[in-house]
Amino acid sequence: MLRIAVVTGSTRPSRLNPQVAQWAHEVAARVRPDVEFEYVDIADYALPLLDEPLPAGSGVYEREHTKVWSAKMASFDAYVFVTAEYNHVPSPALLNAIDFLFAEWADKSAGIVSYGGVKGARATEVLRQQLSAVGIAHVQKTVAFALGADFDEGTFTPSPSAERAMKSMLDQVIAWGRALQTVREQEES
Repeated sequence: MLRIAVVTGSTRPSRLNPQVAQWAHEVAARVRPDVEFEYVDIADYALPLLDEPLPAGSGVYEREHTKVWSAKMASFDAYVFVTAEYNHVPSPALLNAIDFLFAEWADKSAGIVSYGGVKGARATEVLRQQLSAVGIAHVQKTVAFALGADFDEGTFTPSPSAERAMKSMLDQVIAWGRALQTVREQEES
């Protein structure tokens, strides 16, 4: 069974991100019961600013937090990254979490759920560049929320149409995830 992580994209104490990521996880599990989804909160890994002596591409990790993060991310076939937009880019915590690893991301698919002043569109485009750089095939469809329309005094209130957008994005992530799973299996043999 395909395994997909729904990954939070912020560690800020007052973050809205867990509300959006939990919604994404719940919707995903409901609309695609043929796939296993797991909620992964990057705050739980307490990753410091990249502190590995060698580049991630070397695959040599000295720090225990990197080894734990590596094992967790390697266990998935695809990802849904939930990103806020901070000053037109994803949060530094999400960018840092991705930069900690390299081979673990290769030949896997991802979708993006974003939110912000312009629905996180600018953060999504920056995140796409980073995902491409580490070998993640990101799908075209996204799910995006506006801070004003989809949040009521700090509480996430998505419209009913958001669930349809989420299913559409997941359909692409899953199709690509299965295809890339075959690619990875061929590379291993």
